[in-house]
Amino acid sequence: MIWADFGFKRRQMADYKYKEITEKIIGSSMKVHSTLGNGFQEVIYQRALEIEMPLHNLTFGREMEMSIFYREHPIGTRRVDFFVEEKIMVELKAIIQLENVHLAQAKNYLEAYNMQVGLLINFGSTSLQFKRIENSKYKDNLIPINQ
Repeated sequence: MIWADFGFKRRQMADYKYKEITEKIIGSSMKVHSTLGNGFQEVIYQRALEIEMPLHNLTFGREMEMSIFYREHPIGTRRVDFFVEEKIMVELKAIIQLENVHLAQAKNYLEAYNMQVGLLINFGSTSLQFKRIENSKYKDNLIPINQ
C-alpha cells in the first residue's frame, strides 16, 4: 500500500483522483532516475521521460503553453514541463533538495492553470523526490488549456 505525506495529513493513495495515472508518471520517473541517477540538468530528465512515459501508455504534451487565470480571466501563459493525459500538470526539478518554495510554486501554478492535480518531481537528489498536489480552488467551468 502506498502512502503520501503532504505536511497536512496522511491518506492512502486509493483516495486520490487520477491515482492510476499519477502512479504511472511516478513509475516512469523512478525508472528514469534509477537509470540516469542524479546530477544532470532538468532538460535531460525531460527528454528521458519523453521516451519513458509512452512505454507506460501515457499520452502527454511537453513544454506545453498553458493559460494562467486570475479571477477566472486568462492573464498570460507559461510553459508546463508535461501535461499528462490532459489532466495532470507535471513540474520537474533537478536540484539537491526540494524546499517549501518549490512546493508553493507548483501549487501556485496549479491554481493559476486551474488544474485539479499536479506532480512535482525532483531528479536532483540521490533518491527521487515527488509531491502530489491537489488544487482546492479548482473551478470545473474553466478550460485549463489553450485550444
